Amino acid sequence: MNKEQQELLDEAYENYSNKLLFNEKDCHVDYSINQPNKTFIPYSQEEFIDKCKTNPEFSEKWGLKVEERELSTEERNEWFQIHRNGNNPLMKSDWKDFELDQQNIPAKLITITYNDKTIESYE
Repeated sequence: MNKEQQELLDEAYENYSNKLLFNEKDCHVDYSINQPNKTFIPYSQEEFIDKCKTNPEFSEKWGLKVEERELSTEERNEWFQIHRNGNNPLMKSDWKDFELDQQNIPAKLITITYNDKTIESYE
């Protein structure tokens, strides 16, 4: 993950954690016997991001969308062609995943969207 993506995630989490009143869908609920009422405990930043990845309703509510997907072998070859071969038509690659792994070609695309700003990175 790059610095720009981390800043976007930090901004989204800060917005979430600054909320004064939470409900059961927004956080952990402590049902301690010693407490007469439920206590709402905000998610950690990691839990918040994970919840945005896996729960579309939660993600939409907080305006943070995090998508991760594996790149196909063809997409990885295209990435190699653009970023390593400089789009040189004489240097086309048709490598298998093993060969792409040996060259440290990314295998995953991560897309983060928050406040109408989208940032993509490859891992």
